[in-house]
Amino acid sequence: MKLWHCAGTRSFRPLWCLEEMGLSYDLRLMAFPPRVTEPDYLDLNPFGTTPTFTDGDTLMTESSGICHYLAARHGPTPLAVQPEEADYGRYLNWLYQSDATLTFPQTLVLRYGVFEPEERRLPQAVEDYTRWFFSRLKGAAKLLGDREYVAAGRFTIADIAFAYALRLAEMLKLGAFPENVAAYCARMQARDGYRRAIGKEAGATLFLS
Repeated sequence: MKLWHCAGTRSFRPLWCLEEMGLSYDLRLMAFPPRVTEPDYLDLNPFGTTPTFTDGDTLMTESSGICHYLAARHGPTPLAVQPEEADYGRYLNWLYQSDATLTFPQTLVLRYGVFEPEERRLPQAVEDYTRWFFSRLKGAAKLLGDREYVAAGRFTIADIAFAYALRLAEMLKLGAFPENVAAYCARMQARDGYRRAIGKEAGATLFLS
């Protein structure tokens, strides 16, 4: 297996998953954005995004989907919740809402507050989508409640997906989390697998630096 990764981007999700599962893989660290910095990257991934992941003839580009694939294809692992478990639906919902609902508004903050040239930045869009993120995070905080993990009473790939959305919000300095979410985030970032994944980025330039 091989993962193409830019430090701090959504490819951190599969990197963290690989470390938690103890799988063997090759890591290709790239400068951001790879469609500009890496010759021929668009031939590999026509979207020009990160992550790019390969496993034999399988090629994937969606961070949460790669985690789902790894847990299903390279298990069994407690990081996956099985269909017969009571929290299976909750697990899938957290896994995919973490990107579609929580990371999405952050990408617009990134575009119109960081990546666009100064003359094309839109402070109102940044403010609006920051508020959007926190309104969605308020809902997530209510769903999380006092649970230690988001589903099934144990750490799963749904936690990886959600905790990355929180990491990105911290990198963007969007503001303070609800109390239960802040405590949850600290627990996730204390995990050995998280720290190993951070270590794999050591020396690489974060895409927001």
